Order: sequence, then C-alpha cells, then structure tokens
Amino acid sequence: MVFFSCKKDVTYENITKENAFISDKIIPDGNFLGDKNCKECHAKEFDEWHGSDHDKAMQIADSLSVLGDFNNNVFKSQGVTSRFFKQGQDFYVNTEGPDGKNHDYKIIYTFGVRPLQQYIVKFPNGHYQCLRTAWDTVKKRWFDLYPDFKVVHSEWLHWSRGGLNWNNMCSDCHSTNVRENYDQKTDTYNTKYALINVNCEACHGPGKQHVEDVKRLGDAYQDSGTMHMTMKTSPRDLVDQCARCHMRREQFSANFNFEGTLLDHYFPQLIETPIYYPDGQISDEDYVYGSFIQSKMYRNNVACNNCHNTHSLKLKFEGNALCAQCHLPQKFDTPEHHFHKMGTEGAMCINCHMPGKYYMGVDFRRDHSFRVPRPDLSLKYGTPNACAGCHKKDDKWAWEAFQKLYGAVDSTHFSDKLVPGIVGDPKGDVLLLDLINDHKQPEMVRASAVKALSHYNSAGKTETLLGLLYDESALVRGTSVDVLSQDNTSDYANNLLPLLEDPKRTVRVKAFYGLGSLREDQIPEQYKTAYQRVKKEFFTYLDINSDFPGGQIKEGDYYLKKGNIQHAIESYEKALKIDNINNQARFNLANLYYNNGNFDKAEAAFKTIIEQEPEFGPTYYSLALLFAEQGRHEEAIPLLQKASKIMPDNVRVYYNLSLLYDKTNQPDLAEKALINGLKIDANNESLLYALAFHYANTKQNEKAKNILMKLVQLFPNNPQYSNFLRQLN
Repeated sequence: MVFFSCKKDVTYENITKENAFISDKIIPDGNFLGDKNCKECHAKEFDEWHGSDHDKAMQIADSLSVLGDFNNNVFKSQGVTSRFFKQGQDFYVNTEGPDGKNHDYKIIYTFGVRPLQQYIVKFPNGHYQCLRTAWDTVKKRWFDLYPDFKVVHSEWLHWSRGGLNWNNMCSDCHSTNVRENYDQKTDTYNTKYALINVNCEACHGPGKQHVEDVKRLGDAYQDSGTMHMTMKTSPRDLVDQCARCHMRREQFSANFNFEGTLLDHYFPQLIETPIYYPDGQISDEDYVYGSFIQSKMYRNNVACNNCHNTHSLKLKFEGNALCAQCHLPQKFDTPEHHFHKMGTEGAMCINCHMPGKYYMGVDFRRDHSFRVPRPDLSLKYGTPNACAGCHKKDDKWAWEAFQKLYGAVDSTHFSDKLVPGIVGDPKGDVLLLDLINDHKQPEMVRASAVKALSHYNSAGKTETLLGLLYDESALVRGTSVDVLSQDNTSDYANNLLPLLEDPKRTVRVKAFYGLGSLREDQIPEQYKTAYQRVKKEFFTYLDINSDFPGGQIKEGDYYLKKGNIQHAIESYEKALKIDNINNQARFNLANLYYNNGNFDKAEAAFKTIIEQEPEFGPTYYSLALLFAEQGRHEEAIPLLQKASKIMPDNVRVYYNLSLLYDKTNQPDLAEKALINGLKIDANNESLLYALAFHYANTKQNEKAKNILMKLVQLFPNNPQYSNFLRQLN
C-alpha cells in the first residue's frame, strides 16, 4: 500500500509565506451607503438587481412586501392550526408557540420572494423566528415546509426555537454587514445589520471610500482595491466570494469583514451522508458551492457569472444555449448525443447532467457537480441517477439502457473510489488513499476522502494524515487536523504546533483544538505568541457558535481534552438545554456521569437515548457496563445481547458478554460469546486470552494450551502467555 508523501515543492515554509492573521474588526454601518448611491453611477446594474432575490432577501412586512393571503386564512398541518389575519395595517398569525398553546404573533419581516416567502416574528430577548408555514408564491397557497415531519413544541426544530431562528440560521446571508451579537449568559441577541437586504455592498464591500475616491478624483479615478468582486476578480476567487452564502458551512470568525479568504471565515461541509450521497450528489441542502467545486467546470475556471447574470441572478441564456457557450451544439445538442427527441425535456442538458431535488417543499434546486449519470454505481451503492429518476424506472433498467446507448463507461469519476470508502467497503481505504494522493482531483474530493479514511484502521493511516498537514490545500490540511484531533492525545503535538501559524484561520483554530490536551506551559517558546493569538480566535469561534448545540458540544469536547470534566459536563448540559433531543451531547454527558460515579444520572440519560434512538448500539453497551459495575448482571446481559445484534462487528461486546455469562454461571454461553467474537477478529488478543482463561477454569486444558500457543506465536514479546502455558504443562 502506498501512503501519502508530501510533494517536494510543498513545504510548511511555503504555505506560511502568506499573512497568517487577519483582523476581526467590525466595519462601521456608516461605511455602507445603500443602493441609492450605487444607482447614480451604475444605473444598468441597479436596474438588473432591483427586484431580484438578493434585493428581496428580507423586507419590512407591509402591504407591498407581504405576498401571502392574510385574509383570515386558516391552514392546518401536523395537528397544528394556523390562522393568518390582519389588524389594521399589521399582519398576524395565530399559531402554536413554544409552550404548545396558540398565540397571536405579529409579522415583522418577510423573508425571500420566490418560489416561497417566509415570515419572521419577534420574540423576547432579541430572538427572531421564521414561521414553519410559508407562502407558495407560484401556486398562491400556504404550505408546511416539513409536511411529513412532526415536531413537538419543546424540540429545537420547532419554529419558535433554534432550528428556525433568524439570528443564527439566516441573518448572515440575507442582510448586509450582520453582527449576530449573542450573549450566551443571558440567552439574548442584539443582532445588527447595515442594510436589511443583500445589497450591492454585501458583495462589493462598503462603498464609502469608493464614493469618496470617485468624487475626489473624477475622471482620474482608478480602482484602489477597496471594492470586491470586480471585473479583475479571478474565477476561483469569485466562486469563493459567492460561496460565503451559497455554501453549507461552519462559521469561524465573529463577523465577515471582507478580509482574508473564504477559509478565514468559514469551513465547508464535506461529502458525507446524509448531506450528500456517497458519490457527492446532493441529498440534503448543500447550497451549490460544495457541489460546484467537485466539477470539471470549476477546475476549468468556470465561475458563477458564466451562467448567471451577476446582478439579476437569472440565467444568461435559455435552454441548451446556456451550455452551448462552451460545448459545441453540433456535437452535444443532437439526438446522436442525448438520444432524445429535440425540443423535449429529455433533450435538455441540465436534466441529464444537473438533476435536482425539492427543498423547503417547493424550491427545486439543481445539482451543480455536472456529472454523467452512473446507473452502475446506483446498482452498487443506491446512489441516484438522472436516467432512472426521469424515466421513473429502476436502476437495472437504467444501466441496461445506458449500455445499449453508450456502451461501457469510458471514463473514471472520483466517485468510483470515493463511494466504497464512504460506505465502508473493506478495501475502501486503498481507494481513498489513491484519491488523497491524486492532486489532480478536486480538493473537496481529497478532503472528503481524508474524512472518510478516519473510519478505517489502516496500517500507516496516522503517517498519511501527518503528511497531509503540509498539503497545499488548506481544505485538506484542516480536515487532516480534524481526523487527528479525534484522539485525545498529545502524540501529534509537534506536528500540529506549526499549524498555529497557518495562513488560514480555520486551520489554525482546528490545530488549537487538536492541541487541547497540552497545558500552556508545555507550549514551546517559539510558538507561544502564535498560541496566544490563536487562543483568542478559538474562543471567538466557540462564542459565535455557542447558540448551537454543536457549538456547546465542541466546547465540551475541548474541555474534556483539557481534563476539565466539570466544565465539559456544563457544556454538554447547555447543548441539551438548546436541543433536548441531541443524543450526541446526551451520550457524552451520560458517559461523563458514569465515569464520575453519578450512576443515577448516567442511567437516566442512557435510558432516554434508548427511548429516543432505540437502534443506537453504543448506548446499550455503555448502560450494560454501568449495570455490570453495580453488580446488576441480569439486567446487563440483555443489553449486551441487543448491542451484539445492532453492532455485530464490535468485538468488545462479545468480550464483556462472556464475562457476564461467566459471572452468572453460564459457562457454555460465555464460551459461545468469545467464539462469536473470534469469528469477526480471529487474532484478537483479548478474546483469545479470555477464551484460554475460560478453558483453563473449566478444566479443558488441551483447548487452553492450543489457544495459548497461538497467543505466544502472535505476541512473542508478551511473557504472560508463555508463563501461563508452562503452568498448564
């Protein structure tokens, strides 16, 4: 097996030549002048933007902006009745609140314009909430954003709680110069913005200096670099700047101030299920960027504005003329290529190469990874393909039809190697390593392969990951840090310390987290200054994500690395206060209760998880260990039996089950449990030793000797086994 070795021309010295730190300064709202000032010189661009989705991203609710039917209209869904009505000039809804009872709520803002419009209500303490019921602006009807999903009023996903909170879920991308300003001590927001919508300056930057320069210099004006997303912006930079909002991502900076690059402020969601299908196609919402950077288009410097009008956001051309900008129509826009009748839906390029899905009920979004349909992969891994999806037939039919029309697949797509790795194919790690080593592959794909590699225990995996810390791709470096940081160890400290000076904030912050098990007095002198600077960045990152359950879990994980158990417990408890059905936090918390001897709280937490997620095997395992420690063996055994069915490949389950059978005088079942475990891992040291000990205790010395001879052969440096064998002889 070939493992990664750093390219000779990529050294950490080369990577850190860029300026490593950017400021967190807040741009004064007064520096944003508004679209009226832009219109004076850029009338054409203003006219194109005016009325666009960006222009209407958020508006004050009034008779002009509200499109929904508030004429005492009643809508029912999932047992909740909502009534939309007016009082004077104001718009109201009567619907279920956070206490489970109906109340009247005033609509403060409208949100979006097509194909749906949402409505925002003001709650106490600066919280603004988006209604779950939205208005379909095409079919002119009220509809439920999640019609098949029952949400209890106490859950995080209820419209009145975190899942539909405007301040942290929406504001950053729907308004200009947003500062969330959340105070976790009081659970209050003081969210501010310069401009209510996605104004010219949301993309081009604050215009005050630009306008002053134009007025001062007149015809002698030259671009001084104060404006962004200009004609001089390269395709890659343009895509990254659009991605700031068109990307599913995690935020790292306190506020976006146009300094640095994308990875100084956000880190994108990688190709993982259930957000993506394992071949990288869209599953849940990914907001385009994560798909687009997988594509050949992106690698060939195609940018968003090649297809979309920059200001109106509309497509530049209708039908196949859009693709014909680059792809010869006489070659591709023909029945000989697509095998469909000209002028039909099947003859449209986008229907084969950009299939889509409906999100938020009525919003159809296309996959921007621009791929050839692969029914063969659909048969293997259950991934979708445009052929079967459009023709409403099964994948077998689609693959047979594909072969008749096109023959064998004549190209290799990264998904041929990524899918087996993500779904856990036994040899998937070899394919993932091929992808990681192939620097011609999209960095999104390479980084996703690194993440998937974390699920394998390949020989040399750690060395591979350590080498990737020096990769030319910041996305790959950051993901490698994430994977290494899953271990609560200081073994990689010398490798992670240089990343405190990485040019990308996201990589630095991840490295700081990875170094969490070190005390500050253990930081070498040469990194102390960088450590203190990144420490501020890290705690800023925790602070801006503190209103998310995931943010509190991250904080708890960090303090767990530091050995501060009480602080970790407090963080996990805060996560559950935000989202009471977040069982990642509850599972961590239950184990901390258990390890600290608070058995009653641990038991209650484990049982709550089992009630909410009965197919999560680790809970049964952990609760069984707790019962075993309390001497409640008869209660522990059924839990381990259940765990063995849910997690049949976890050999520790069989090991502990055998111990419990032994303690309850069931030697035959104890032997059977160990043998079942060895069927999965024939050379497992713990299982072999336990079986040898079991045979010795039950006077089956010959069987015990055979097992011990195998142990001596497998582990010759452990004298315990040879001594045991001599005793039996």
